[in-house]
Amino acid sequence: MQITQTECTSILTRTSGYLKGVCSHSLNPYVGCGYGNSSCGKGCYVRFNQWLNRGREWGEFVDVKVNADDVYLNTVQAERRWAIQRGIPFSIFFSSSTDPWQPIERKFRITQKVLGAMSVETPDVLILQTHGSIIIDDMERIIAISKRCDLRVHISIEGDQDNLPGLPPPPCSVDERISLVKEFSSRGITVVVCMSPLYPLIDPDHFFSQLAESGASAVVIDHFIEGDGTQDGSRTWRTMLPLAIKLVNEQALDLSYRDKVASIARKYLSVGISSSGFAGVYSFEPDFIKGGSRI
Repeated sequence: MQITQTECTSILTRTSGYLKGVCSHSLNPYVGCGYGNSSCGKGCYVRFNQWLNRGREWGEFVDVKVNADDVYLNTVQAERRWAIQRGIPFSIFFSSSTDPWQPIERKFRITQKVLGAMSVETPDVLILQTHGSIIIDDMERIIAISKRCDLRVHISIEGDQDNLPGLPPPPCSVDERISLVKEFSSRGITVVVCMSPLYPLIDPDHFFSQLAESGASAVVIDHFIEGDGTQDGSRTWRTMLPLAIKLVNEQALDLSYRDKVASIARKYLSVGISSSGFAGVYSFEPDFIKGGSRI
């Protein structure tokens, strides 16, 4: 893994495309991702973003933005005014193209420092997204910030299996991530489970009942078709993920699979679909249907 320490000149990116309806800004404390060679990284469309990678192999490098907290404090007022002028909340998606709590965070603590800066200059809305359990290190900081803004912790749990054929293991197991949901929800933090991209489910009723019992406030279901920033999922079709999905359940390659899964999930908890779900728009079906569901 090539680690490069670098100074950035900006840290708050005004959103466009998929995230434009989700929040006003995104924030990425690192370029590249230490989870790039795990299952989430192998199926990540960002691996083909040449503007970020600059010819480097995804999963083999991380650029550390060592001054991210200072740059945040120096630019936050201007970006807040930009959002206000457009009549939208100053809202941050943390992060859109890397995991803020990837393994190298335990050495450099860039995310932790940015959270410290946010305790001084707090956004209106803060969405914290991760695949792994390192976020638990910042539990108290997150709780403190949540008292001052609309804060949601998004935990990525793509499906109910730890492994898909041909893919490496995830950053941490499904059970570990469900335990993480319990930890945060028990402390009064709003936790949303993100099935992004959606994996084939073996036992959807059991999975969604587990999420409901863990204290998850909602689940976002996001198929790679429409969910990777293209209408046809063309970015993801270039990765190893579609073949792995096909080997489990070929029907899960179709966008219609997302809607079938959502109809089951709504029996147990609130459901958001794709970008509107990331923005906090959910629906719920209160009528519980007894018996298992097959998809």
